[in-house]
Amino acid sequence: MILLPCAWCGPRDAAEFQHVGELVARPDPRTASQQQWRAYLYLRANRRGWTVETWYHRMGCRRYIQVERHTETNEVRQASTAGVTGAAGVTGAAESAGPPGATSPAGLAGSAG
Repeated sequence: MILLPCAWCGPRDAAEFQHVGELVARPDPRTASQQQWRAYLYLRANRRGWTVETWYHRMGCRRYIQVERHTETNEVRQASTAGVTGAAGVTGAAESAGPPGATSPAGLAGSAG
């Protein structure tokens, strides 16, 4: 069993969460090429080792968390609230709740270490 530490609900079984994906920087919509958009939407590093991911607590507080997790051992090193970026590229409050798709969690600010 994988325990993910929710900032609002405490440690919970990963079955309560929906894996949104690894943290990927969103390209600028005004200047991005088709290849950059394709890479942003479909390509992931899927590397072995430590990665930063976004998870949605669908069976709990219905909020997003950002987790640093080892993909081979499932050890969680760090977890925090996730500032979600909407379609316009404006970072919303970490406390914004809602189902996946209401805001774009793949557009989180930052990069995957």
